[in-house]
Amino acid sequence: MEVGFLGLGIMGKAIALNLLRHGFKVTVWNRTLSKCDELVEHGASVADSPAAVVKKCKFTFAMLSDPSAALAVVFGKDGIVEHISGGKGYIDMSTVDAGTSSKISEAITTKGGYFLEAPVSGSKKPAEDGQLVILAAGEQALYEEVLPAFNVIGKKSFYLGQVGNGAKMKLVVNMIMGSMMNAFSEGLVLAGRSGLDPSVLLDVLDLGGIANPMFRLKGPTMIQGSHSPAFPLKHQQKDMRLALSLGDETAVSMPVAAAANEAFKKARSMGLGELDFSAVYETVKALEPPSQIS
Repeated sequence: MEVGFLGLGIMGKAIALNLLRHGFKVTVWNRTLSKCDELVEHGASVADSPAAVVKKCKFTFAMLSDPSAALAVVFGKDGIVEHISGGKGYIDMSTVDAGTSSKISEAITTKGGYFLEAPVSGSKKPAEDGQLVILAAGEQALYEEVLPAFNVIGKKSFYLGQVGNGAKMKLVVNMIMGSMMNAFSEGLVLAGRSGLDPSVLLDVLDLGGIANPMFRLKGPTMIQGSHSPAFPLKHQQKDMRLALSLGDETAVSMPVAAAANEAFKKARSMGLGELDFSAVYETVKALEPPSQIS
């Protein structure tokens, strides 16, 4: 199968490499063309614009940073809508809001193309290992056609119905994840400031009912102050913002998520946006304990 792939950030690069390793012919594009070099070494072809990719390939995947980037690739100069046509499919794996997905879908289908949103649950390591969870919605026939690619990219694919449902599911998942990370960060700092060993806290958590892979993976590196980006904090905060907007639309009170969003915003103001989202831990650590009164 020959596919196009737009966007070679942390996630896009890992996904495109997986497709190449499994025998797919892949044509790539990235706004910063130098990011294509490693993919070329693994056999990818490079196109000079999104329009050129979709003109060449029957199926084009995209993994872009935010709604504005997703819209620019579709509607901007040399964008997808210039060459999408009957029988061609566009699969957007970016994490965006439902409104953005619907706008892209309408533009693609108006030109005779097929659209599928397919955001993923998982970060850098699952992407490298082909262990993502794919949350697809839109044209079901297109979903069936690209399942061979999804089976390489992820460990499980869900088809969720109409366009927008994939975006909403992803925002709910990331809202929960971001809220958990804040509580986890507070717990680690609270343990340390209380004279407890945070590493022992990790062992206790891992044996209880709230044991989970995120605590297991992130906890040791957080204690060491290492936040190499698997999922950049700036993107986590963007997802919190979009999830809160969804809460506004549906009249759902979300005080925990709102507080978590403020913590991620504070982390961005501290210059931590490019680090892993676990760096929100540093905002809690930065709060000095009150001085002892003798």
